[in-house]
Amino acid sequence: MADVIIEKAKKESRTLLTEIEAKQLLQKAGINVVDTRLAKTKEEAVAIAKELGFPVVMKIASIDVVHKTDAGGVKLGIKTAVQAGKAYDDIMKSVKKAVPNAKIDGVSVQTMAKQGVEVIIGMSKDAQFGPVLMFGLGGVLVEILKDVSFRIVPLVKRDAAEMIREIKGFPLLQGYRGSDPVDVANLEAMLLKVSEFIEKTPEIKELDLNPIFAYKDGAIAVDARVILEK
Repeated sequence: MADVIIEKAKKESRTLLTEIEAKQLLQKAGINVVDTRLAKTKEEAVAIAKELGFPVVMKIASIDVVHKTDAGGVKLGIKTAVQAGKAYDDIMKSVKKAVPNAKIDGVSVQTMAKQGVEVIIGMSKDAQFGPVLMFGLGGVLVEILKDVSFRIVPLVKRDAAEMIREIKGFPLLQGYRGSDPVDVANLEAMLLKVSEFIEKTPEIKELDLNPIFAYKDGAIAVDARVILEK
């Protein structure tokens, strides 16, 4: 699976994978991601939404649209087939107006995961040390607080445990003011799986799983971004 997806991107002379391709790669590596499928027509979008079960999230599928929300390319909390059809039309109309020259593959339809504590797992390549893995609080918090920790790939179990506990926001993961503590062991396992995936896939230059929703009984990556080496 990984070879097929990466080779396809190479043949098309692109380094950025689509969200669906990125999630397929991660799923194959045993990393928990939300079920995400591509709809090329309104009818397909409605059918996929029914199959996944409502509510769903719909997003523009295009590597040319970097800021999907700003372009009107994201619809959340879709609860009916009628809403799914309308969301498809609205997304297409908005994106074509905002980014006229964008190559559009269609619309991705994905299960709407329940809200959890948002964390991020990322990877970038350092010129001296090679792949470096990052963990921290996710969503917009990663940009505002920059509360993150780093380790060089490959990770061992102790590295994963230390990365999570080093961030200042760790008390949020332990349960804060009556909230449930999250499954830290599951996050540790996810870090190790990402580390193993990166080690086995040297073609990857950058990776972002943000946000990952962490729960008291697991964790799931809602969005994924993968950039390949040139």
